[in-house]
Amino acid sequence: MIKNLQNNHFTLVLSGGGALGIAHLGILHDMEKQHIVPNEIVGTSMGGIIGACLALEMREEEIYKHIQSFAGIFNWIKFSFSGNAIVHNDKLAKIFEQLFKDKKMKDTSIPLKLIATDLLKGEKKVFDASDDVYIKDAVLCTMAIPGIFEEHIIEGKTYGDGFLCKNLGISEASFDTVLAVDVLGKNAFEETMPDNFFKTANVLEMFERSIRLLIYNQSKTQLEHSTKHVYLIEPKTQGYKTYQFHKHQEIRVLGLDLL
Repeated sequence: MIKNLQNNHFTLVLSGGGALGIAHLGILHDMEKQHIVPNEIVGTSMGGIIGACLALEMREEEIYKHIQSFAGIFNWIKFSFSGNAIVHNDKLAKIFEQLFKDKKMKDTSIPLKLIATDLLKGEKKVFDASDDVYIKDAVLCTMAIPGIFEEHIIEGKTYGDGFLCKNLGISEASFDTVLAVDVLGKNAFEETMPDNFFKTANVLEMFERSIRLLIYNQSKTQLEHSTKHVYLIEPKTQGYKTYQFHKHQEIRVLGLDLL
């Protein structure tokens, strides 16, 4: 795999997955060691945030330092008591302003595509260099899980998380060779059903499991119909929850030594 990636132009595709997406950093770490640089990056949700950093030539160590700011949820969570979501985006917007400044999608060193969903039409939206859009705005779109994070409006259109239409954006790759990292792949599921003392905990775990299954099957169908040469990496994320940002050290390790 490594030689093929070194010798061919390829697209790096990073899936969404909340805190599980921190495992992408382990992959980036190993890519740096092997001097492997993608010719294009496609990202959804957390994969979009990390992908945007990489597209601006940030090193993995630097990206990890920024991601650690998510470890303390009160650094970025501001509860909203109106609207359609639990979390107000004010704090997140400030983090992304500091991270991406006034860079637009066309300003990246590596071509970048970020996947979002038009919440009114239900259609996929792929932000790329042809869009006169700030990276910080495109990122706020791709990671806006409906009901959790506020939807983001750009030029009168309302966008939400890209996982609703394409969590693993293989079909958006411009190159025939693709390195795809799916943190919600086949290794994202426990082999046992929830068995907590409190029913509420079981219900919440079943809900998250259901969402993971929906996303997994969406990506599986896309892979089955792809004509591209895909190198698929599926970190073993089954022991972690999508909201466990405080376990960033453990989750990052899940992506190491998989190339």
